[in-house]
Amino acid sequence: MGLFDRLRGKDHPRVAFIGIDGVPFSLLSEHPEEFPNAAALASEGAAGAIDSIVPPESSACWPALTTGVNPGETGVYGFQDREVGSYETYVPMGRDVQATRLWDRVTDAGRKATVMNVPVTFPPQRNVQRMVSGFLSPSVDSAAFPDDFRDYLESIDYKIDVNAKLGHDDDKSAFMEDAHETLDKRFEAFQHYFEKDDWDLFFGVFMTTDRVNHFLFKDYEHDGENKEAFLEFYRKVDDYIGRLRDQLPEDVTLVIASDHGFTTLNYEVHCNTWLEQEGWLSYESDDHDSLSDIASDSRAYSLIPGRFFINLEGREPRGSVAQEDYEAVRAELKAELEALEGPDGKKVAERVVVKEEAFRGDHDDIAPDLVVIPNHGFDLKSGFKGHDDVFGTGPRNGMHSFDNATLYIDNPDADIEDADLYDIAPTILDLMEVEYARADFDGASLIQQ
Repeated sequence: MGLFDRLRGKDHPRVAFIGIDGVPFSLLSEHPEEFPNAAALASEGAAGAIDSIVPPESSACWPALTTGVNPGETGVYGFQDREVGSYETYVPMGRDVQATRLWDRVTDAGRKATVMNVPVTFPPQRNVQRMVSGFLSPSVDSAAFPDDFRDYLESIDYKIDVNAKLGHDDDKSAFMEDAHETLDKRFEAFQHYFEKDDWDLFFGVFMTTDRVNHFLFKDYEHDGENKEAFLEFYRKVDDYIGRLRDQLPEDVTLVIASDHGFTTLNYEVHCNTWLEQEGWLSYESDDHDSLSDIASDSRAYSLIPGRFFINLEGREPRGSVAQEDYEAVRAELKAELEALEGPDGKKVAERVVVKEEAFRGDHDDIAPDLVVIPNHGFDLKSGFKGHDDVFGTGPRNGMHSFDNATLYIDNPDADIEDADLYDIAPTILDLMEVEYARADFDGASLIQQ
């Protein structure tokens, strides 16, 4: 594309979306001197904190963000979902997303989409211009399409994800070195395809931000020993965003967003241990490690993050709660969850959401009956191996939050007040002038007409 074309723009407006997984808006907005490129984007366009979704977990959030609809429509509720009519569980992948993706709408409109490292997109779609899948992809070789795209990524030693196990070490230096390497390769690839400039929609995600937050966020918020390493990493993120923004031609609007916020983690809450101690859950034997091991007299169980299910007769294979008792039993569990307190005397639940408030669509048959949105500090876990104590600690010191997700739009006509994740997809289509039906989305465009 020549200089004249870049200044003139193409026949239609374009969008470059950069995801910064798990970055809270306050982190960037409260430190303009540390993150000048984010500050410039906010002053010249629009910026604000937005809400995530129920539940605020990346495996559910990215399908919701990229389709504009709730998990009842996407069919993905979290990192682990339950098979219909079974106690078997599975990890949702790209083909499990049942709603129409943003890039499919763009492609159907005759435009081109480059998609890079979006979680829950494996295996890569072959109906878009190019795609490399993100989180949970086994390798670049199997995650990238077409061949020339894969070959380029392999030639630069592109990394799909950081080695999160390194974050478990007390010394975070090896983890942070790996995080920087992953971020650098992601930026190198993004920059290459920004320069190639043959797309109408560029949709790429930096997920390493979420990884760093999980292991260093408490250091940032409470002046821990790794605070400077945390800020150094984010200075690089801000620098890369500024450099990518400067590279864009005038016909492209830059949109930057996170899928949820982040906060300090004080306690891990082992929800199934709590259910067991309170008489809601039991197992067929002492040797248990999965949902399929629960006993037939169990009245409830939990899956991450904070999803609670009534063991309902006619829905679960060994359901013990009669249909006519469902509302009363659910209300009883909801009240007990609302009353649950941590070791510090604080309520674990900021609120408890019933399924009808959060989920609607053709795939609500595996929806949780209740979802706990925790207060900051309480990270909800739901393993089935059993823990002696309900409350504990682990290697992570940061956790997701429903509030304080991030949205920047390089357009002063955007109104981000009272926005949430569902508004992003229709906003991008509006910016690109791609037609859609208002009823297609749970959100609405943030561009003022």
